[in-house]
Amino acid sequence: MRMVAAARLRGAQMGVLAGRPYAQELQRIIGHLSRGLADYEHPLLQTRPAARSLLIVVTADRGLCGAFNANVLRTARAHVAEMPGEKVLICVGKRGNVVLRREGFEIVQAHLDVFQRVDICHAQAIARDVAAKYAAAEVDRVDVVFNEFRSMLRQVPRVETLLPIPLETGEDEAQEDAELIYEPSPGAILDTLLPRQLETQIWRVLLESNASEQAARMNAMENATKSADDMLDALTLDRNRVRQTMITKEIAEIVGGAEALKSS
Repeated sequence: MRMVAAARLRGAQMGVLAGRPYAQELQRIIGHLSRGLADYEHPLLQTRPAARSLLIVVTADRGLCGAFNANVLRTARAHVAEMPGEKVLICVGKRGNVVLRREGFEIVQAHLDVFQRVDICHAQAIARDVAAKYAAAEVDRVDVVFNEFRSMLRQVPRVETLLPIPLETGEDEAQEDAELIYEPSPGAILDTLLPRQLETQIWRVLLESNASEQAARMNAMENATKSADDMLDALTLDRNRVRQTMITKEIAEIVGGAEALKSS
């Protein structure tokens, strides 16, 4: 399992590294466009009092990956406790669906077997469902909790807001380039980019979670192999000690019997 996870990790890691720049640049472009449109409105940008909040919990479909699932679930429980209003969940991955459903959380959707073959179509399906619920005012806020891939040895649980789409880019407006002319209008471009931004962020989350799962499983299986080798060494030492004790006892019995025969 360690070798399989290591082989899958390479592809998953390349996907993460390739997806991050696109997501960041798309966010920067949307932020730049939105700053020049004070009166622009879009269903995915509407800010409402959070009477009903939705949390997407991304876990693995399988176990044997150390604390990967436990960390996400612990973070999800803590975030649900802080979320305002009524709370509902969407689970991506079997492990989270089983545990959270057993604990009594209201789960409106479950996307299972997503990580058997990670594909953009999964992100598009989730984005469509979430966008429809938000546009219809069925939910007023959408967050996602997942494991962010930092390195082979470090995966960090994170909570991010998906809807309403945040427009902050963290840039200094004074450092912006000269005024640009857009064709078609900035509003028309935003109408196309905002749904794509939601899909891109969910796709990035799936890539991050997939890479984190493979890294966590590789490390867990490596530790399990090491622990099994240590246990085997300890049991072998115990067996040799018992065997040596038995041999010594048998030798002592033979010597004692011989001495008894001589004295008789």
